[in-house]
Amino acid sequence: MLKGRKIVLGITGGIAAYKAAEFVRLLVKAEADVHVVMTENAQKFITPLTFQTLSGNPVVSDPFVLTEDAQIGHVALADLAELVVILPATANIIGKIANGIADDFLSTMVMATRAPVLFVPSMNVNMWGNRVLQKNIQNLLECGHHFLEPGEGELACHWYGKGRLAELHEVIEKIEDLFSVKDLKGERILITGGPTQEAIDPVRFISNRSSGKMGYALAKMARRRGAEVVLISGPTSLSLPRRDIQYVTVRSAEEMRQAVWSHLKGVSIVIKAAAVSDYRPKRFSQKKIKKGDSDTTLALERTKDILSEIGKQKGNRVLVGFAAETEDLIANAKKKLKEKNLDMIVVNDVNQPGAGFSLDTNQVKILYPSGKVKELPLMSKEEVSQIILDDVLKLLKKKKHE
Repeated sequence: MLKGRKIVLGITGGIAAYKAAEFVRLLVKAEADVHVVMTENAQKFITPLTFQTLSGNPVVSDPFVLTEDAQIGHVALADLAELVVILPATANIIGKIANGIADDFLSTMVMATRAPVLFVPSMNVNMWGNRVLQKNIQNLLECGHHFLEPGEGELACHWYGKGRLAELHEVIEKIEDLFSVKDLKGERILITGGPTQEAIDPVRFISNRSSGKMGYALAKMARRRGAEVVLISGPTSLSLPRRDIQYVTVRSAEEMRQAVWSHLKGVSIVIKAAAVSDYRPKRFSQKKIKKGDSDTTLALERTKDILSEIGKQKGNRVLVGFAAETEDLIANAKKKLKEKNLDMIVVNDVNQPGAGFSLDTNQVKILYPSGKVKELPLMSKEEVSQIILDDVLKLLKKKKHE
């Protein structure tokens, strides 16, 4: 999505300025066209040569400099920008822009641009909590500017609290968000992801190889497109895809079932991407089962089918299921589609290269009650998510007009 996007990065005089170098590298890797503006104080922390090398474009700081074709520099960049990102954004630059002060290249350019402006603050915890700063931030928000709040942790000044520069992957996601069409705004989507674990004893459990990556990608893309997202996740090693997603963690199939039903109210779309255990141990041993001389038999019982339960009471909701198969993909998916009263089902062959567990890619087929089968090539799970959400949106619009 960032390919060819013209992004102007403003760097101010904070210790987190060194992180801007890696940020430029990430933007360039995403094929964005990056232009860097530095304040005089920023250049005391890191040199312009670093950013010119990384971005491939000249670094500017002098408000009186002309471009090669004799345009006024700050106006030319203001017109060029599709987005202005200020990282790190100090209390000083926030205060200047909030109060209409334009006394250097960066503040003058921001005053002149019609592009969205994203502030990514970094500062001492007490500065962040200062009422004057918070008032300035509120003024900028009311003017239509955007902010990504700092994280919490140990700061360079050895204080602990809120003020750390947001993680760079969060900044990239915020930029993607600003460029995304909000076609799912007003919708509440419940998404499940990851495996479940069914306890045998205090040490052992039954589970599966699901990583949760497909469900997490769906949650990220749905939120990016404006939906209110509830992500119910079994145990995974993944980080929360976005701070503004309602995140519910569970362990067993029954815990997931209870969480789904407790969050179902007001949901217009349900996407069940989790690999929920079909069986659990019939009896749970309160003590660790010790190894004996003879073989041990583990008795299993069926877990309740969450997807079938929702299908029986889905009403006007769009209900999407997933199936990971190793044979007879289409036949098995068609059966599940019908039996569980789904609006669509996404199926993949986990034996196919690039389409198995724990990977960032997937190759799926999407089936519909009409009999239509859509086959997708191997692509990233985020790309697969966008196609699924496109089809979900079409189904939702159709239901609303029936």
